[in-house]
Amino acid sequence: MQRRSLMLASLAAFAAPALVRAQTLEKPKVTIAVGGKSLLYYLPLTIAEQRGYFKAEGLDLEVVDFSGGSRALAAVVGGSADVVSGAFEHTVNMQAKGQFMRAFVLQGRAPQIVLGINPKTMPNFKSVADLKGKKIGVTAPGSSTNIMVNFILAKAGLKPTDVSIIGVGAGSGAVAAMRSGQIDALSNLDPVISLLQRSGDLKIVADTRNVSEADGIFGGPMPAGCLYTPQTFIDKNPNTVQAMANAMVRASKWIHNAGPSDILGAVPETYLLGDRAVYIDAFLAAQKALSPDGLFPEKGANTAFRALASIDKKIGDKKLDLTAVFTNDFVRKANNKYPKG
Repeated sequence: MQRRSLMLASLAAFAAPALVRAQTLEKPKVTIAVGGKSLLYYLPLTIAEQRGYFKAEGLDLEVVDFSGGSRALAAVVGGSADVVSGAFEHTVNMQAKGQFMRAFVLQGRAPQIVLGINPKTMPNFKSVADLKGKKIGVTAPGSSTNIMVNFILAKAGLKPTDVSIIGVGAGSGAVAAMRSGQIDALSNLDPVISLLQRSGDLKIVADTRNVSEADGIFGGPMPAGCLYTPQTFIDKNPNTVQAMANAMVRASKWIHNAGPSDILGAVPETYLLGDRAVYIDAFLAAQKALSPDGLFPEKGANTAFRALASIDKKIGDKKLDLTAVFTNDFVRKANNKYPKG
């Protein structure tokens, strides 16, 4: 009898930390909205989910996938989701509109967005100026892929209204639109880009999978995929936010040390678009652009603001508090908890 009591006490002691941790979460059931979950841009989110890191933190988390980041943001604004897994610059854009959003863990230290032209419909392409009057595919209008197009156009002296923007999604729909000639150019991410490039259906014009090229295009570090949420959610649920940051940092560190075969074994088969070799190429192209530790660069918010201001004078005229669009507090604690992932 005494032996049984000791055994039960040991089991209770083992379970207690997890139980206490779960009880401290203000909102264990959380919904994350993402625009194009299968993209390598969001790989840390997928890994955290697939490897059980969210569950390990006591979270019962649901990921809802949309065709683009702007629609994922709309879900949080509308109240059907709690957190966005999306592009960092939306936090700046939303503050300019009077809605305070804050990013709390970084997934990508470069946008990983590639702008490429369709060699079939634009065989004589020479410069970005040739895109005037053309149809450009993006994941969804208003998403980071659209913002990237606007920024590249602005540097070439073109306005957003000089082209036709068409939402084509982040998967097979984007591939089909390019191959069928429905669009003349495409702003998208991997694995879509690597698949089209390998088949000769895309010629790269600008490539922000390369961190140094991205820094050159934007004039500084441009934070990319991240988890962000209304400031009010962070204020009410700091322990829940910390749990999400912990899971994401673990995932980022795992990816940083993973090989292609590890990644193939971790992501759903549907992510591969029917070609494992292409997905490996895409992962190797994107790996260095993914954050190794979830930390935001201190000057990243300034870069995002300049990029947005260059395409929208109204934003440039705003006096924003750029320190309020991100925080590294949760990520620092996560790195202390998981120094090796």
